[in-house]
Amino acid sequence: MTMKTLKQSVKRRRASTNPIERANLKDDDTFIREHFCPSTPAWTEWINPKTEAKYSLNLVQSGNLSTDDLEACFRLVEETSRPDYESSSVGWKPGKKLTEMKSPELRYITVKDNAGSIRGFTSLMPTYEEGEPVVYCYEIHLKPELQGTGLAKTLIGFLEKVAANTPPIKKVMLTCYLSNQRALAFYKKAGFEKDEISPEPRRLRFGKEFIPDYVIMSKVVSRSD
Repeated sequence: MTMKTLKQSVKRRRASTNPIERANLKDDDTFIREHFCPSTPAWTEWINPKTEAKYSLNLVQSGNLSTDDLEACFRLVEETSRPDYESSSVGWKPGKKLTEMKSPELRYITVKDNAGSIRGFTSLMPTYEEGEPVVYCYEIHLKPELQGTGLAKTLIGFLEKVAANTPPIKKVMLTCYLSNQRALAFYKKAGFEKDEISPEPRRLRFGKEFIPDYVIMSKVVSRSD
């Protein structure tokens, strides 16, 4: 549903004394304990309300994903969003996309069925956008049978928990193609609004006009006590 150029975030890295950098350097167990802060161990299991099938959830750094799981996530991006990429100014570039998905600062929340097959995932990173600390949602993709089940809302809620437990972050941010009307409707319903840094149409030289094909959206979260 979402896209973003990771190169922009890499350019905005801060010194290791910065709280965002420190969060990104933590191992998965520490990150879950100190930033995700699940209220119960049961967060690792999700039940499809439509079929009652059980799925396992896991939060893991990109470097700790198996090759098969990373490939499954990539195929899911291609399955659900390739047309949006192809119709955009960015285009569909599988090699570049796979490289982005391997960024060491990315963390994945994967959704697997009983057979251990990935049926959905979201990826996130505490980072800076225009100097503002945020949790960026880089991707969220679900297989068709999991769409409309409330799982996407649950995954977004997890990102909100990370933002609320990672001072000085105050918002979750994401990028969505304007062509993906279903995703836009979902994000608006979940409380996301167009962020002030989202690009606007503008006049270029020689009478040309720039019309963005994506929107940057954000949602302010409440700080956890």
